[in-house]
Amino acid sequence: MSAHVSAAATAPAQRPVRRWLDDDQWLGRLMLAPAVIYVVLLVGFPFLLSIYYSLSDATVGSRALHFVGMENFRRILESDTFWRSLRNALVFTLASQLLVVVLAKILAMALYGDFRGKWLVRLLILLPWVAPISLGTIGWLWIFDPVYSIINWTLRALGLLAPNAWPIWLGQPNLAMASVILVDVWRLLPLATVIILAGLSGIPQDIHDAAAMDGAGFWRHLFRINIPLVMPIMLVALLFGIVFTFTDMIIIFVLTRGGPYDTTQVLASLAFFTGIQGGDLAEGAAISLFLFPVLVAVVILLLTIARRTEVT
Repeated sequence: MSAHVSAAATAPAQRPVRRWLDDDQWLGRLMLAPAVIYVVLLVGFPFLLSIYYSLSDATVGSRALHFVGMENFRRILESDTFWRSLRNALVFTLASQLLVVVLAKILAMALYGDFRGKWLVRLLILLPWVAPISLGTIGWLWIFDPVYSIINWTLRALGLLAPNAWPIWLGQPNLAMASVILVDVWRLLPLATVIILAGLSGIPQDIHDAAAMDGAGFWRHLFRINIPLVMPIMLVALLFGIVFTFTDMIIIFVLTRGGPYDTTQVLASLAFFTGIQGGDLAEGAAISLFLFPVLVAVVILLLTIARRTEVT
């Protein structure tokens, strides 16, 4: 009798839970809740802390915090180093992602076909993305070494360098920027290739067969069918690449430390050198906050273009 009463008492309590689990909307929210909590704790709390620090005079060696308002932002906007870092960040991001999207499209089309050893080629292409970026960048640091650079010795052996020519890849401004762009392309090319390859695999084979029956050549098939149908996926790959590149400082930190003469300094590395190594937490936090509006504008722009592409 007692067991029957307890079962009858718990039955009404279980009904709302079952109702929520049977409701697709509530079930979706429940499944997304851990990810949302993780993002809020990982991104939201540091973001709010950065805002708090940027409005104060916080430093590494002091526990006292005093409200200074917009003084840190005013000082940053008057700094030539900040504007140079912002320009470098835009050049670094746009140049590398343009190369990434073009090369990823070519690689994805090459890997889409069937050929012997395709699995091995896919594995080799994915290695830069799987390997830790810090270790990979240290390898590139040896490749660009001013004395033992394998690039210079190879060019010298092939006779492509003049007898007195010996490029200092990380010591000359133009070569330093080109070097860090090359490393970023090497790092993000696998991710973009996999994303675009997935988009190519999603195109129905009937469309390719119909184009072949209509006599469409390679270039017509590429610009009339291939690229338009994969354009939303390419924009997603571009979005990920821009976010990763614009907020990354590992490549700059390991290879050039922002040099020579701040010609490779970007906002992320400038915020680190100012706030952590320089000890000025307030100004470093203020510099890092300038990343947010730029990324929001880029995300809105790319998502709007992707939506219009899907509609058309």
